[in-house]
Amino acid sequence: MGNSLSCCLSPNACPKSGRRRGSAEPDCESEVYKAAAGNAVAVAPAAATVEPAELDFAGGEGHHLQHISDREMPEDLALEPNPSDHPRASTIFPSKSQTDVREKRRSNHFNHVSPGQLTKKYSSCSTIFLDDSTVSQPNLRTTVKCMTLAIYYHIKNRDADRSLDIFDERLHPLTREKIPEEYFEHDPEHKFIYRFVHTLSSAAQLTADGAVVTLVYLERLLTYAEIDICPTNWKRIVLGAILLASKFWDDRAVWNVDDCQILKDVTVEDMNEMERHFLELLQFNINVPFSVYAKYYFDLRSLADDNNLNVLVTPLSKERAQNLEAISRLCDDKYKDVCRAAMRRSVSADNFIAIRRSNAILS
Repeated sequence: MGNSLSCCLSPNACPKSGRRRGSAEPDCESEVYKAAAGNAVAVAPAAATVEPAELDFAGGEGHHLQHISDREMPEDLALEPNPSDHPRASTIFPSKSQTDVREKRRSNHFNHVSPGQLTKKYSSCSTIFLDDSTVSQPNLRTTVKCMTLAIYYHIKNRDADRSLDIFDERLHPLTREKIPEEYFEHDPEHKFIYRFVHTLSSAAQLTADGAVVTLVYLERLLTYAEIDICPTNWKRIVLGAILLASKFWDDRAVWNVDDCQILKDVTVEDMNEMERHFLELLQFNINVPFSVYAKYYFDLRSLADDNNLNVLVTPLSKERAQNLEAISRLCDDKYKDVCRAAMRRSVSADNFIAIRRSNAILS
C-alpha cells in the first residue's frame, strides 16, 4: 500500500516498456525480487525507476486499476443541482426579482416614501395577523397572483431570447387574428399575464397547489431545455405547464378539447403536439417532491411580501387557529390515506397473481 505505483500499475505491465510479461525485455520486477532474496541491497535497476507520468499502459492487458484522481469529476463538469428537482437548490425566480425589488426600495428611500406603511399590518406580542393560506391548502387567488408575478420577472429579466419552434406563437398562433410584430417586441405586463393564467386555470380546474407545481414545471423546462421565456413563447409555455399540472398533480380528467373551448382558434392536434414536446423536454420527469413544492410555496410568499402584494390578513382568533389546524390535519390524513392505498394496491396485486409460498424444508 505504501508504493506510489501500486494504484496505477497494471499487474501484467512492466514499468520500463509497458509490454506484457514473457517478452524479450528483462523482467524488471523479478530482478528487484532476486536482489532482495539474495540478502543484497534491494536497489532496483535504473530502468525500473520510472516516474508515474512516463508509464505506458497501452500494451497492458488485464484489469487496469484507475487512479482515484482520474475518477473524480472535473470542476468545470460538476453540475449544480436543479432547483426544480432538489429541495436545497435555490429557486430561479427570486434572483430574477431582486434587481427590481432593490430599485423600488432605493427609489422609495430617496423619495421618502414608505410603501405599505398604512396598509400592511404587522404582528405583535398580543396580536398575530395571518391569512387563510397554508402550505397544504394555499389561497387560490393569492397563489396565482404570485405565480404570474414570478413569470413576469422571468420574462423581464431573462438572459437571452432562446426558444423552440413548438413554443413560438408566431409559428403556432393561439388566435386567428393577425398579431402585429410590435406585440412580440415588448414584455407583457403582470396584469396581462394574470388575466391569461386566470382564464386558463378556471378552464383546467387548476387548484392553488397546482399553480405552484405549474411554476415548478416551467422552471424545469427552462433549465432542462436551456431556453428562455420571452414575449414570443410565454403563452404556450405557460399553457403546457398548466396542462401538465392539472393532469398530473391535481389528477383531474381534463381533456385538451376542454381548453380548446377557451382558446377556440387552437386545434386539439396542436395542443397534443405541444404537450408531447413538453414532456419530452422534461425527459418525462413530472415528479415533484413535497419538499420541492414547499420550497416554491414559501419563496412565492416571500415574493409577495417583497412586492407588497395585497394579501388579506386578519387577526388570529381561537376559532381561526382551530380551523387552520383542522385543514392541515385533513390534508395530512389525505396524504397518509394515499400512501396506505398504494400499499394495499401492491398487496392486492400479489393476491391477484396468487403465488403461494411454502416453507422450505432442509434435509
